[in-house]
Amino acid sequence: MAAGAYGTGGFFSSDFTQHMRTLWIAATLAGTLLSGCSEAQPSQPDTSATPLNVSSKKDKKGEGIDHLKRVSKLDDVRESSGLALTGESGTLYTHSDDGNPPILYRIRIEDGKTVAQIDMPVQSRDWESITRDDVGNLYIGDVGNNNNDRRDLVIHRLNPLNPQIVQEIKLKYPDQTEFPPKKKQRNFDCEATLWYDGQVYLFTKDRGQQETSKVYTVPDRPGSYTAKLLTKLAIPGEVTDATLSPNGRRLVLMAREEMFVFEGENLAALLKAKPERISLKGVGQTEGAVFTTDSLLYISTEQGALYEYELK
Repeated sequence: MAAGAYGTGGFFSSDFTQHMRTLWIAATLAGTLLSGCSEAQPSQPDTSATPLNVSSKKDKKGEGIDHLKRVSKLDDVRESSGLALTGESGTLYTHSDDGNPPILYRIRIEDGKTVAQIDMPVQSRDWESITRDDVGNLYIGDVGNNNNDRRDLVIHRLNPLNPQIVQEIKLKYPDQTEFPPKKKQRNFDCEATLWYDGQVYLFTKDRGQQETSKVYTVPDRPGSYTAKLLTKLAIPGEVTDATLSPNGRRLVLMAREEMFVFEGENLAALLKAKPERISLKGVGQTEGAVFTTDSLLYISTEQGALYEYELK
């Protein structure tokens, strides 16, 4: 090193030491100023912490399907499985699916709120449908039969003004001899009923091959009956509900995220007509349906949504 860089014993000279102290103080001040400037900057939003709007996709279900509009959510009803008129404008009856208490709900269409609740004095093994006759009696179909092995199928008949009196319409199918039948022959489940002219019509859910809905009838009076097999409909799906328009010229069979619309002069003609198949892809598991006018249809899903569909 050059002479004078170090003093005796290898230590820095006083001038050099003073110079280094000056540099150290300057560096310290610069760091402090930079730190202060950094803290004074406005903080940037932490986008990684923003929660996803998980409800946005759910809220948009049904969008883009012509003539379909979501109107409300049935918050009090678990797994709505059927719809029926109440005789009062703006409300509907509904009930829950298999595994839920035997409760009948009267809900308000515009907001889905429960306005009345009827605790039924009967068991609910597998309630799947509800329909109403022309004098106000209700028919609740405890006819769900997922495994096709039930021997206790029953339709509960009641007047909602006196719901503690419940009459039973017991039934069996004339063409079922095995409980359960072989898998491809399992077409004795039923989730769809409707009342018409003194009869309750039952439309089966083809769990075996998903291609045929059998149509049976039983009288609407209490008793034990062997159902009458009327016809078989070529339906490429599993029927989940049925409803007839007030003028009797439209029949709708619901299936999973789709429906089949029949048109004709009367029910006999409807059951011979070729249906129009309408996709409801994305709305959820469609379970209940009821006409309120000849063209306006309400649809409920197992997930609790209530839709209206305007037929043209």
